[in-house]
Amino acid sequence: MFYYVLKYVILGPLLRLVFRPRIEGLEHVPATGAAIVAGNHLSFSDHFLMPAILKRRITFLAKAEYFTGPGIKGRLTAFFFRSAGQIPVDRSGKEAGKAAIREGLGVLSKDELLGIYPEGTRSHDGRLYKGKVGVAVMALRAEVPVIPCAMIGTFEAQPPGRKIPKVHPVAIRFGEPLDFSRYAGMENEKAILRAITDEIMYAILTLSEQEYVDRYAAEVKAEEAAEKAKSRKFPRLPQR
Repeated sequence: MFYYVLKYVILGPLLRLVFRPRIEGLEHVPATGAAIVAGNHLSFSDHFLMPAILKRRITFLAKAEYFTGPGIKGRLTAFFFRSAGQIPVDRSGKEAGKAAIREGLGVLSKDELLGIYPEGTRSHDGRLYKGKVGVAVMALRAEVPVIPCAMIGTFEAQPPGRKIPKVHPVAIRFGEPLDFSRYAGMENEKAILRAITDEIMYAILTLSEQEYVDRYAAEVKAEEAAEKAKSRKFPRLPQR
């Protein structure tokens, strides 16, 4: 119930009024039946803008940290995400990927839309990073199409670290559904999963026109964080 209050009464109208998002390719999202909407992830606002413009309900797999924050703020955030139909997924440990796939398949088994960000985390610099193969596993096991989606302008509206988004032109593009039925029964083949994921990421790249980095975003983030920590610990001395 609260999902539809947010969508049609509270958050949806506000987002449409402030951002006036330009929507392209909405006809590619099926009116009925299960499907995966796979998109780039540039901003915290992505979680709300896409559901606000879709005619159907969509459930996202959200990181568990949104549901475990301390204090009143943490409890309110958890309540908000649960009420909005988001599912917490623990991204740490060896079982994290299996848990995400299990939860995602549960959504698809109910003939619903599942929203997923194959990069696994928000882009910290606006570029598009290598996708993780979980989206391919779910597409094959559930035998559903994948609709590529590109969020454009949300990084500029709310880059990492900015709590309140600023007004900036936003576009949301949906591509034609990708059918992977030709790979039926091959969800345990690593090469096939990589090929499917790369095809999905290429479709997103074509829509978003971002710069592509053939590495996982989490790895690049960790390296850059380590470099910053090292520079703080051993600052460069001024040259004479």
